[in-house]
Amino acid sequence: MIRQLVRSYVLLVAVAIALFTVPVAFTLTDQLRDDTEASVLREADTMALLLANGDRTSCEALQKMATAYAEKTPGDVQVTGAAGCTPGLLAPSRDADLRKVLDGDGPTTDWGSSFIWGPELVITVPAHEAGTDRVVGAVRVVYSTGEMTDRLWQIWGFRAVLAVLVLGVAALLGVGVARRLTRPLRQLNDMASKFSDGDLTARSPVTGPPETQTLARTLNQGAERLDTLIAAQRIFVADASHQLRTPLTALRLSLDNIADGVDDDVVREDVEQATAEVVRMSRLVNGLLVLARAEAKVAAAEPLPLMDLVRERLAVWRPAADERGVTIALRGSIDGRPSVLASPGHLDQMLDNVLSNALEVSPDGGTITVRVDPRGDVVGVSVLDEGPGMSDTEKSRAFDRFWRGQGLTGKSGSGLGLAVVRQLATDDGGTVTLTDAPPVSASLDRGHPHGSGLCVTITLRAASHRGGA
Repeated sequence: MIRQLVRSYVLLVAVAIALFTVPVAFTLTDQLRDDTEASVLREADTMALLLANGDRTSCEALQKMATAYAEKTPGDVQVTGAAGCTPGLLAPSRDADLRKVLDGDGPTTDWGSSFIWGPELVITVPAHEAGTDRVVGAVRVVYSTGEMTDRLWQIWGFRAVLAVLVLGVAALLGVGVARRLTRPLRQLNDMASKFSDGDLTARSPVTGPPETQTLARTLNQGAERLDTLIAAQRIFVADASHQLRTPLTALRLSLDNIADGVDDDVVREDVEQATAEVVRMSRLVNGLLVLARAEAKVAAAEPLPLMDLVRERLAVWRPAADERGVTIALRGSIDGRPSVLASPGHLDQMLDNVLSNALEVSPDGGTITVRVDPRGDVVGVSVLDEGPGMSDTEKSRAFDRFWRGQGLTGKSGSGLGLAVVRQLATDDGGTVTLTDAPPVSASLDRGHPHGSGLCVTITLRAASHRGGA
């Protein structure tokens, strides 16, 4: 917007310069041309009078005047007529203008070009016999226009340089004025950017003209109300989740005690089913609490060593995988030590949720592959499993809260794992995508309905780093 305003200011100044300076320059050019023509014509008429007298005194005066004129001006005098006055002076060429003058049609003027002027101005005037209209000769002045051209360049060059200076000053002043005018809009844009990044406490100063002040007040009031509503919702979810954990724990203990004292297999089965539901509800409550904390986004993103975090989380999950014979492998060729921009703890939690889901759907003896792929300004972390995979419809719903896929371990999730992963990735300026894993023969032999498994790719912003391989 600042550039557009500055261009508008410069354009207005350029139009003003064109409207006032260019006509003046043309006027000065015409004036220079008219003054030169009048001066040369006056001198030619004077010399024509001397030529027409034909006496000795007049001829001598003509000779001196022509010589002095050639020395003092860029013009040359050519004379034709009385024989006594022509010696020592050049005779004009017999052209149409000379014949016209000798025939009594009056003086002629030839600028040599219809566009401004040519290299020479040629003026031819008749010499009339005293007291009659009879033409007895002619005087021609060939005036070089070199000095006029230099003067013309001075006229236009001075105004061109002045115009450039004025436009430069206008551009500098325009930048200052435009920045001052757009400062309230930039402040509103800064507030909107912070708001979109999750900082609901961002507010815009109420400055500038009345229109922007009204807009700033309206946005601040809307942000205040939205911040209050979202904060209340988060507090409610967090408090409800926290408060539900205690009675759920007590209920599970009670069910465990009942199961220990029951001998009836049918009742014991019912109690175990109720216990499983209580366990699932506890996991759901814990997931809600984690999601509420994720949405709060209290920490700013900072550079984190990606490979160290990945190796640390894989070491934590390998014992659980080894119990079922599942192999967790880190693949890919990594140059250097890539770093990513993420809030502390976010990447750990994302990897835990994705690895937990991969382990849940992986068959016994399967393989979970983790790949790190730096791609310029971003770094991708992919987790590939050999589970049943997902259909396109299931992929489109996988990030919905409380939606649960089909696992192979008999455990049921809360349906919040991928929702938490996407929330954390979005908060850190990244993305999460679901694609089909490359086909492997082992998964096809096990009869998985959707092929070779699922590939979950977390893409985060790369951070500038230093380090070796």
